[in-house]
Amino acid sequence: QVQLVESGGGLVQAGGSLRLSCATSGRTFRSYDMGWYRQAPGEGREFVASISWSGDSTYYTDSVKGRFTISRDNAKNTVYLEMNSLKPEDTAIYYCNRPPSSTWWGWGQGTQVTVSS
Repeated sequence: QVQLVESGGGLVQAGGSLRLSCATSGRTFRSYDMGWYRQAPGEGREFVASISWSGDSTYYTDSVKGRFTISRDNAKNTVYLEMNSLKPEDTAIYYCNRPPSSTWWGWGQGTQVTVSS
């Protein structure tokens, strides 16, 4: 059973930065592509970014291109999301899981990101 534990969220002013982490356990992490998602209040869960198992390939939704960077450390079973130039519309709970094209694992508790204007 895979466990996903997100951390690193917080309250930040517009234009600021945060680095999210997602620690995994229970499976061979390095074999799987991974992704980040977010859910704003009253909205559905939205795909944000994904990274291949090797880290060689990344993909971003248009609204975060040039501002967010996804990366991973397979030795630490961890995937990261570096978020720069944050905007109030980035406010959401952020989750990690497998990419939309894959079968999702159970969702973690997420980490809250709040961007004040």
